[in-house]
Amino acid sequence: MDLVRNPVTAKQLAKKTNAVLTGPESTPIRDVSHDSRRVGPGGLFAAVSGALFDAHKFIPQVMESGAAGVISEKPAPDSFNGVWLQVDNIRRAMAQVAAEVQHHPSRELNLVGITGTNGKTTTAYLIASIPEAAGELVAMTGTVEYRLGKERFKADRTTPEATDMQRLLRQAVQIGCRTAVMECSSQAMDFHRCDELEYAVAVFSNLTRDHLDYHKTMENYWFAKQRLFDGRLGSRPKKSVINIDDPYGKELAESLDKDGLEVIRYAVKADAQVTAKKPEFSLEGMRFQLKTPAGEMPFHSPLVGQPHIYNTLAAVASGLALGYELDVISRALEKCSGAPGRFERVEHDRGFAVVVDYAHSDDALLNVLRTAQEVVEGKIITVFGCGGDRDRSKRAPMGEAAGSLSDVVILTSDNPRTEDPEQILCDAEEGIRKTGKPYRKIADRREAIYEAIKQAQKGDLVLIAGKGHEDYQILGREVFHFDDREVAREALTSQAT
Repeated sequence: MDLVRNPVTAKQLAKKTNAVLTGPESTPIRDVSHDSRRVGPGGLFAAVSGALFDAHKFIPQVMESGAAGVISEKPAPDSFNGVWLQVDNIRRAMAQVAAEVQHHPSRELNLVGITGTNGKTTTAYLIASIPEAAGELVAMTGTVEYRLGKERFKADRTTPEATDMQRLLRQAVQIGCRTAVMECSSQAMDFHRCDELEYAVAVFSNLTRDHLDYHKTMENYWFAKQRLFDGRLGSRPKKSVINIDDPYGKELAESLDKDGLEVIRYAVKADAQVTAKKPEFSLEGMRFQLKTPAGEMPFHSPLVGQPHIYNTLAAVASGLALGYELDVISRALEKCSGAPGRFERVEHDRGFAVVVDYAHSDDALLNVLRTAQEVVEGKIITVFGCGGDRDRSKRAPMGEAAGSLSDVVILTSDNPRTEDPEQILCDAEEGIRKTGKPYRKIADRREAIYEAIKQAQKGDLVLIAGKGHEDYQILGREVFHFDDREVAREALTSQAT
């Protein structure tokens, strides 16, 4: 679609958002952004007032750059010269305007949205691999990176702002993508970043304790996750893929059934359309018998552990929902190594395993430790920490999870941010003490990783949990380069000599 020749007008946007319009109604609007640096001629600036800053202060420089006008919850100043849309909810209006300006690109794509506490990122990579195996270009947004065909960009956040997401999807259409895959975080949906997107497939993985610093209660967290399915984003998905081994997923599937919506269930324990039988695990991957409505077949994958069965089944079900043949789906998934930093092995020849994983909640830590137990005969030595300025309620449970399934625990810093690292360690230590397992507190993460690898013997597994793919550490308000995988390799090399 030629957006240059078909711009929407200020009047059309005012009608869509129920805005009070000041300025010339016929002004063509060619783009919208919440970032003042990205607003060019013919663009609208969404002036968001946040907890830390007020974007209204950037309005003069935005208008000097040729912007057409502003969207704001505030009334237009008397002296303002341009288009001003006064709206009730700036974040909701951003999504509405972005979709209109970009002419709703999700309607021209098979858009897959994935929500849940654990597994979103790996599932996104797996689903994206299916159209790629069919020789197609694909777009993807998520925790690790954004992808636009062959191009890759480092992710700013798990789910982009609505203005960025709609622009990226329009670019995906323009380069010939048929499919786009995105992670939909609960906070993003609360902030209307997923509004005005029309999903071909919506996936629910599971729900366990996380982000309660923001949501406060599990009920609020669950209510936010359901936005992807219940129509509050603007429309309901054409098909839903649901893990019914999860109690929240079972409830969701039954609710969607009552509304007459199409649901594809996946599970390992429960009776489902897509399931896995006779699973076998090793450090080299997993094997199982895959059963689907399209047929049954032996399946193997380089991914390791029970949680990845669920991620794989979600991808299989999504591939079928998108209309791909089972042989294309299996060919893609049997080659896909998943997302960086998810049970990622650090290769070496010292006779024990070193694994880096993003697990940063008690449930995720339990899952990865259960996986470790399935594939090693020796000790499990776990290095982990908890993030500062984040949900404190999960620290003691994370300590208990680490202690319950590890042989040795080394408690260290994650991203302390502005909190006292020692206090964070003390909070997590309460949980470890309940288990009676031996542990050490080493606040310096590099030193902790070195110590864990020093203790490892043949047949053991060192798990470095919490940061996964991240290549930084936040101390105070400063960001430093730090990659668990790099540090582990340094420790392996230095201790081998």
